[in-house]
This record gives sequence, structure tokens and C-alpha cells, in this order.
Amino acid sequence: MKKHIAQAAVAAKAFNNASADAYRPADELLRSLDARLDGLDEAAIAERLDRDGINEVGHEKPPHWSIQLLHAFRNPFIIVLLVLAVVQIVTEPDDFTGPVIIAVMVGISVLLSFTQEFRSSRAAEKLKAMVRNTSTVTRRAEDGHAERIEVPVEELVVGDIVHLGAGDMVPADLRLLAAKDLFISQAILTGESLPVEKAAPNATTGPGSADGPLDLPTVCYMGTNVVSGTATAVVLSTGSRTYLGSLAHTLSGERVQTSFDRGISSVSWLLIRFMAVMVPIVFVINGFDKHDWLEAFMFGLSVAVGLTPEMLPLIVTANLGKGAIAMSKRKVVVKRLNAIQNFGAMDVLCTDKTGTLTLDKIVLERHVDLNGDDSDDALEYGYLNSRFQTGLRNLMDKAVLTHRDLEPIASRFHVVDEIPFDFQRRRMSVVVSDGRGEQLLVCKGAVEEMLQICSEARIGDVVEPMTAEKRAEIRAMTRELNEDGLRVLVVAIRRDPAGERAYGVADETGLTAVGCLAFLDPPKDSAATAIRALHHHGVAVKVITGDNEAVTRKICTEVGLDVTASALGRDIEQLDDDALDAMVEKTTVFAKMSPVQKARVVKALQRRGHTVGFLGDGINDAPALREADVGISVDTATDIAKESADIILLEKNLMVLEEGVLEGRVTFGNIMKYIKMTASSNFGNVFSVLVASAFLPFLPMLPLQILVQNLLYDLSQLSIPFDRMDEEYLRQPRKWDAGDIGRFMVWIGPVSSVFDITTFWLMWHYFGANDVAHQSLFQSGWFIEGLLSQTLVVHMIRTRRVPFLQSVASAPVLALTGAIMIIGMLIPYSGLGQRIGMVPLPGIYFAWLAVTLVSYCILTQLMKTIYIRRYGRWL
Repeated sequence: MKKHIAQAAVAAKAFNNASADAYRPADELLRSLDARLDGLDEAAIAERLDRDGINEVGHEKPPHWSIQLLHAFRNPFIIVLLVLAVVQIVTEPDDFTGPVIIAVMVGISVLLSFTQEFRSSRAAEKLKAMVRNTSTVTRRAEDGHAERIEVPVEELVVGDIVHLGAGDMVPADLRLLAAKDLFISQAILTGESLPVEKAAPNATTGPGSADGPLDLPTVCYMGTNVVSGTATAVVLSTGSRTYLGSLAHTLSGERVQTSFDRGISSVSWLLIRFMAVMVPIVFVINGFDKHDWLEAFMFGLSVAVGLTPEMLPLIVTANLGKGAIAMSKRKVVVKRLNAIQNFGAMDVLCTDKTGTLTLDKIVLERHVDLNGDDSDDALEYGYLNSRFQTGLRNLMDKAVLTHRDLEPIASRFHVVDEIPFDFQRRRMSVVVSDGRGEQLLVCKGAVEEMLQICSEARIGDVVEPMTAEKRAEIRAMTRELNEDGLRVLVVAIRRDPAGERAYGVADETGLTAVGCLAFLDPPKDSAATAIRALHHHGVAVKVITGDNEAVTRKICTEVGLDVTASALGRDIEQLDDDALDAMVEKTTVFAKMSPVQKARVVKALQRRGHTVGFLGDGINDAPALREADVGISVDTATDIAKESADIILLEKNLMVLEEGVLEGRVTFGNIMKYIKMTASSNFGNVFSVLVASAFLPFLPMLPLQILVQNLLYDLSQLSIPFDRMDEEYLRQPRKWDAGDIGRFMVWIGPVSSVFDITTFWLMWHYFGANDVAHQSLFQSGWFIEGLLSQTLVVHMIRTRRVPFLQSVASAPVLALTGAIMIIGMLIPYSGLGQRIGMVPLPGIYFAWLAVTLVSYCILTQLMKTIYIRRYGRWL
């Protein structure tokens, strides 16, 4: 309730502030802001930056190191350990050995988690800094001349003159000074998907009946984005004083939990519930059997400590952080660490065509008349259209301008008006004049959209009506070009009498088609290799594009995609969700797609159970990027695309993406190793304790011995983030499956208990440790066997292959687990061993130990084989 009240207050304040400037005359507004149309100078910019700070909304930043250190304690397992330490101090105030060991365990986990989190957050900030959003502004240079320059969004100040075009993110709260067919998507603030039209005030406009700040037609708000059109505006407010910035203070900073977060949490609470049930059972059995309830209580606490996977947060953070750093070396920037898991789980990649499958280096291959014969008319008119537009100039415009130098022709004209490109019309127009009493509208766009607005066709000097038959002929001609891999645009014109009037979309009618421009964007040499690699690793590739179907199919075939079926946006529009769900499975190419249709396809794939990645770089990709499980963009993308993405590629290359997918699977695999090792080991230990407690006249292991054993085992796990994964694990997408953890624990945990029990029998019968006087020998023998079998399980579980023979762990894992095993065998002979109630073992014990460990490895491998055959998976 308080949050909603605060948000309402923010909206009311923003409405009052914006209303005051929404309709104020431009010259009066600029005077009030101490601004000029030719921009601010360096002195004014520096003074305002100092006064207002940088233009940045409060967002997730690494907290102060002290807060991060406190957060390292905010883990259920750490809290359990601290509670156990306090209980132990209260019950045995004269003996601090147990609490000290627990403190060491907590200290190692917390400090290493804090260090890893601190380093990872700093590294992530540095990686994010590589992705910069910029804005086009007019500013005064040192010599006093105005110039348009690109500046980082953070450096904008109140009074800056900003220029907007299609694909731009609105960088601050702005009042429009001039606008042309400007449509703004305010979905980030309102949730409404439809864009709203904005316009600069004029002499006839005044305050209307706006219900709130977002209804003001002359004001654009930070964080929204330009769908189409162009505009010039002045900055009203920046940073935390914007509508978005003010609203941010009323919103909770907690993110919605991802499936990965929920998976980690479910495992944590599974183990805590397991502990809550088993520890009281151990306590009761030992209390009744040994008749020493205090000792039984302390033993139960020690078992609880042994069951606590206190290294889980450290292992998760270390794996994600290491994965992010490794991916950055492969030119992949991870904006949100948890996206790494979805990256590895991705089994369908939806991608655009241009620049991904193709070279993104378009050349004008042909310019033809409406019969398909070479013609210069289409080129000359197309040149005027590309030369005089001021909106988002795409690669085809650049190809037209570089194909031939027609500047002598263009120099005779001056621009009168412009109708910018948008993704619904799929065309753009310029109006030019050569000063001879008439104006020329030149329109260039997609074939279907252009044919709908043309009433005449010109071939040479002959102009004829645009009949249905003529349209069919033109479509057939352009389709032949498409089937050769050429993208075709139609060029059309209309001559109007000179006059002072504003042109709009309604003027794009009654045009005369004069010819076509045919562009070639050759497929990348690496695309086919990358697609084969993605398929090899279980990732299906689907192409979702706004481009022509025939061109897209041709390119897809050349790069090795099996185009068994394709669909057009208009086909998608007619389908309900059930029909679309059935279509997306078998369809490889989706062409002529609108932004909303792209997002629908992504959601349909998700409903089919797929983890979907979407690679896009345009404003029209933003809805799909948000809907995808992992949104992927590139550093050269539009602002809104980069903001919507979870992962940003510094190179638009599917090979880079494939390497990132593999790194994501390595990261997730190493996390799963620790979870399954810990779950199965803990289950086996408790089972062994229950068996031992039922027949031994003494404790099977002293509380302090359990604590030391658990500390050593935890240390052996620290190298897991640096382990490698088997090739077969990397071939398939990996998804979180919390139910598999419990099944794995029940299957594999009791294997270690089998050899714990054989060790009990050996110590009892062979070594004579069968009374209270010889309990230290018994406990020492189980301490070493338990520690070594636990440590060996690292190597047994880390691979579905035969460990040491078919799959060898990385050097850090071998070194650390080997060191821990040696330390564990030496402890009974050390002063520490004597202090915690251990005694040296006879030499023959180690021969039996070797037999036990080899047998343990053989039985575990056998159970592994059975488990894999039954359930088809291991990690």
C-alpha cells in the first residue's frame, strides 16, 4: 500500500512539473532553462553536471563492500552454523574448540564468497561499461559554432538540444521543439504495447485533458523509445529527477527470481528439511542408547554441521563469476549473471538474418525497370531518397550512396520534407525541390507495401495504369531476384505543385513506380560452420526476420539450415495460440514479421517447453528480447535492444554465440557437480550414523572430529569451479531439474554407507575397537575412511565416464583433493589429532583402506552405469 501511495505521489509531482513546460512557447522555455537552439557550451555543461550530477537513474550497482560482506552471511546454511555455534557455547561454555572450528568454516565460506562476489561485481561493472548508450545532441564548440555530436547518455544536462530517430532510447525527460511522425513506445512505463504519437506544440495547441504526465503529447520520458519518426527536443530533467528516476525510488530493488534462483533455493531447503528430520532422530537414538543426553545433543549438532553445505553460495558465485569472465574473453558480455544458466539451457536460438547469417555488408547489385531490365532511373531516384533522408539510415541506403557518385544530380535539389520509415509501413519518403515550381516525392520501400500505394507504372517514357496484372508481373520479376538471394526495394515518385505544406503518411498514395533496386548481402563463410556447431550441441536455429521470405530461404539454404517450412507474418496473425504452438516446432523461417509477431513466436516456443534465446539488434526486436529466456544483442544494436538484452555480443557472430553457450554449460555443470556431491554425501553420512548409533556402545565419531572432517571436505570442493566438463555433457542443453537431486541423493548416497559399514565391522572385529576403551581407534579409522571416500566422490560424480581412466579432473581439482586426502591420513599422527581424541592407526589399516576405496570406486561406477541406463542422465 505504501508503495502505491508513493508511486501516485511521484506521478502527481511529475504531472505538475511536466504540465508547466508542456505547452510553453519554445523561446520562453529555452530562456527559462538558460538554453539555446545552437546548444550549450562546455562551461554551461560542466556547471550543470556539477549541480545535477550525471544523467543516470538509480539502478543495480555493486553495494558498498561492507554491505556485500553482510550479504555473505545471509544464507540459510551459514545461519544454521552460527546458531549451532551459539548453542554449543551455551551448553559447553568451557570448551571453545567446536565453536572455533565452526567459526573457521563460516569464515572460509563467507570471506571467499565475499571476495568472489566483490570481484565478480566489479568485473561485471567493467564489462557493462564496454556497452555504452549514446545520444545525438547539438552543442557549441570552442569557436562558437554549433555541431551535432554523439555523447554518452550519462553526460546529458538540462538544456541540451537532443535529436531523436527511430530505434533511439529517450535519454532524459524531454520537451519536443520539433517532431515529424514521431511515435513513442511507453511500454516500460505503462505496459501498453501500442506506441503513442507525440508532437511539438504549435500556435493552435494548448493544454488538453491529459489525465497524467504520460498523456502529455509534447513530452517524452526517459527510458521510452522511438518506434518511428524524428524529433528535436530540449532536456527538461535528468537522472533521478526524471519521471523514471523518481519512480525508481518507490520500487523494490528485488528482481523476480529466475528458474535458477528457484532451483538453488529448492535444493537448499530440501537439505535443511532433511537435516531437520534426521538430526533429531540421531539425537534420540544416541540419547536412549548411550544414556548421555548432553553428549548425544552435541553429537546431533555436529551431524547437523556435517549436513550443512555451507560452501554452496561460494561455489555458485564462483562458477557464475568465472563463467562471466571466461565469456568476456570470448567477446560475450554478461549483464545478468544468472542468464548464464539460461544460456547453457537454451535449446532453440531465434535469430535475425542480416549480419548474423550474412556479411552485413550490403552492396547494390542491380537497378532495374519494372520489366527487370537495367535502368538508371531507379538508381537516380533511389539516390535522392537515401541522400536526403535524416532518419535511421540503414545499410541499403549506404549501399545506394556508395554505388555511384550521383552528387552532381543531387546537388540541384534541396529537401522540403520527409516522411520517416517505420516498421508498419516498411517504406520512407523524402520530398525535394529543384526550385522549378514543383516538388518531387520519392518513396522507397518493400515490394508489397509499395505496390499497394502505386496507381501507375513507368517503363522508359511510357506510363500505364497499375493494374492487377501489372502488379502480378512485378511480383514475379522481384521474386526471381529474391530467389537469386537479392533483396528488392521498389522506387516510386509523385510530382506535386510547389507549396508551403507539411507532408505525412496520407500523401504516400497515387505514386508512379519507376523501378527496383536489388541488393546482395552474401552469407558469411562462418555461418554454416556455426550452425553445424550449434546443432551438434543440441541448439535448433530458427530465423525470424522482417525481410523477404524468398531471400531468407535462399540464404538459409546456403548456410545449411533445413528450411522444411516457412511462414509469413500475415500467416501468424491468423492463428490462435494452439495452432501457432503446433506450427513453430516444424517451421524454420519466419519472414515479414512484425515486432509483436516475433514475440508471439518466442512465447509459443516456450509453451512447447523450449528454453529460447533471441538474438536481435533493432528496435523491432525489443519485445522478443524481453520475452525470450535469454535475450542476446550486440554492441552495435539500438539502445532499446541493448537495454532489453541479458547478454551482449561484442561481435555479431554465431561462432561467438556457440562458444558462449558452451561456457554457460560448463558453468552450470560445475554447479550441479557440487550440489549432487553434497546431497549424496550428506545422505550417505546420516545413513551411516544411524546404523552406527544403533549398535555401538560409544559415539561413532566425536563432535569435534565430525567438524574437522567436514571442514577438510569443504576445502576439497573449492577447486570445482575450475574443473572441466566432458564433451558429451556439453552436447545437450542443460536445464534445472530439482526433482533429479532427490533421486540422485537416494541412489548414490547409500553407496558410501556400504563401505562405512564394512569399515565399522573391520574396526570392531579385526582391530578390536569394540569397547569404550578403544573407541578412539574406531573413531580414527572411520574418520580417515569417511574423509577419503567423501573426497573420492568428487572424482566419481564429476563425470559419467570412468574417472582417472576415461576422464581426468583439472589440475586444481587433482591437487586440492589429493592434498586433503594426505592431510586427513596424517591428522591421527598430529597434535591436532590427539587434541580431538584420535590415535595413530596400525600400518595394516591402510592396506584395508586401499581395498575399501577401490571397492567403493567400483561399486559407485556400477551404480552410475545403472542410474544412467535407467534415467538417461548423470549430472
